[in-house]
Amino acid sequence: MKKRLQLVLVVVLSLFVLAACGGNNASNGNANDGANDSSNNNATNNGGDSYVVGATQIVEHPSLDAAYEGFQKALEDASLDVTYDYQNAQNDQNNVKTISDNFVADDVDLIFANSTPSALGALNATADIPILFTSVTDAVDAGLVEAMDQPGDNITGVVDLHPDGIAETVKFIDEYFEGAKVGLIYNAGEKNSVAQIEAVKEAGEGTSLSFDERTVSNSSEVQQAATTLAGDIDVFYIVTDNTVVSALDAVVGVANEQQIPLVVGEPDSLEKGGFVTFGIDYFSIGYRTGEMAVEILQDGKTPAEIDVEYPPEIQLYINKSAAESQGVEWNDDWDESAEIIE
Repeated sequence: MKKRLQLVLVVVLSLFVLAACGGNNASNGNANDGANDSSNNNATNNGGDSYVVGATQIVEHPSLDAAYEGFQKALEDASLDVTYDYQNAQNDQNNVKTISDNFVADDVDLIFANSTPSALGALNATADIPILFTSVTDAVDAGLVEAMDQPGDNITGVVDLHPDGIAETVKFIDEYFEGAKVGLIYNAGEKNSVAQIEAVKEAGEGTSLSFDERTVSNSSEVQQAATTLAGDIDVFYIVTDNTVVSALDAVVGVANEQQIPLVVGEPDSLEKGGFVTFGIDYFSIGYRTGEMAVEILQDGKTPAEIDVEYPPEIQLYINKSAAESQGVEWNDDWDESAEIIE
């Protein structure tokens, strides 16, 4: 009887042990399943639903800001879930490198480079992360791409200079200010600006115009450059130089005081007091760059598959109030040919 009781006890204990083991196995299996589900969900979120874009520009001014707004709007319209890491270099080349290196270290999904220095900094920092630039005047001359239809392996974008923009501006000056000496102020350290100044001089060949220039290395030098030019020139022409445009108020002050027409390189500078420009809409080129970002992030294209593009069109803009402040005699033709800003 004792032996039978002992046998029953052994069997019962064995069943308890098996049940306990089975319970542990089931628990472990559920935990593993949960871990696998979590891992799969994370992979899905990181792989297709959300993105981190590193956005960098050389300095804050209206044209660059408008381009960045356009870029964001295009991604918003495409319903992409994007987190932006926006960094302003404050016109400091050391900051440009640091920002680009940090984007690479953070392994962002795409870099939006808003200016020539920013694009160069990004390209020097990575050959793998896709880079889209805008507010770049000459992507080929700057060394960003080999040709407009030959983008780099990881870089492309939209330039901010219409092929006819400078030529049309010089033609306008020659027509309405015949024989004028034109004053140019720019930062010789900005390849973007050097390319434009060369284009201005080339467009001026065979016209009645002559040119005088001053170079600056930072915005604090702009006032002095404008003042020293004022006594020798008839017209200011400020191209889309980041350094000078960021201190355009100083040039406007001299132009108004000395009654010198101020020709500028883009419409946003008219709002600061420029007189006339053949300009583009920076929001629109930023928007188009954003559409390129959608093609890359959502549709799987590479920058190498997307040609660099020019702005679609240019428009003559005139600030009538600035014309009065700078002693410009109004021409009735402008009422028909220009978009007038009061």
